[in-house]
Amino acid sequence: MTTRPMAPGPPERGPGPPQRRSRPEVDAGQLWAGGAATAVVAGLIALVGVLVCRWLFNVPILAPKHDGAYGNAHTTTLILVSALAALVATLLAHLLLLSTPRPMLFFGWIVALVTLVMVIFPFSTGATMEEKIATAAVYLVIGVAIGTLISGVAHRAVRRRRVVSPPPGGYPPQAYPGQAYPGRDYQGQAYPGQAYPGQANPGQANPGQAYPGQAYPGQANPGQTYPGQANPGRDYPGRDH
Repeated sequence: MTTRPMAPGPPERGPGPPQRRSRPEVDAGQLWAGGAATAVVAGLIALVGVLVCRWLFNVPILAPKHDGAYGNAHTTTLILVSALAALVATLLAHLLLLSTPRPMLFFGWIVALVTLVMVIFPFSTGATMEEKIATAAVYLVIGVAIGTLISGVAHRAVRRRRVVSPPPGGYPPQAYPGQAYPGRDYQGQAYPGQAYPGQANPGQANPGQAYPGQAYPGQANPGQTYPGQANPGRDYPGRDH
């Protein structure tokens, strides 16, 4: 019975380069500045919409016809509510940018659904059909303006910052020439208690150097005699004093 050798498997892959991922950073100042500008635009759209309907098309929305082109307090309420809606939309965008993936997709759906509710609402009142259509058209323009402006501001307020993720298991230890780390020895460097060729360390003797109480060939130390050398207080054969 013969056995067939198994095919070699794929080579093991070592730890690859660090993975790079992006982390969003929200510029809150730029976002809220755009939100404030959107609130002003939304209020102006509400005012212009009421004036166009009541004065240009002679459709008395939000107030009786005898109240003039501006209407009454209901027009002021619509302007303030439109500006407040823009600020609420800015807050919603800010929270989504900080907490959810693909935040602008969720933001677009939320704004679209709220706008749809506001467009349908006038048709539940007892006003005439032309008043219902005119009021729904004003609400639709306000909602579209808020959604598009805040979306554009949010895209500009987000900045991507590259973050390097360490490989699995961390980075391996590395040694570089000319650098010293505690507990490691490198060629060409001297540490206390260690001797290297051509270097002198305290407490150790190296060839070619003299220390008190030690003798090396070719060097003279006090209290010791070497052939061919004369020291004071001693006699050597063949020399006159």
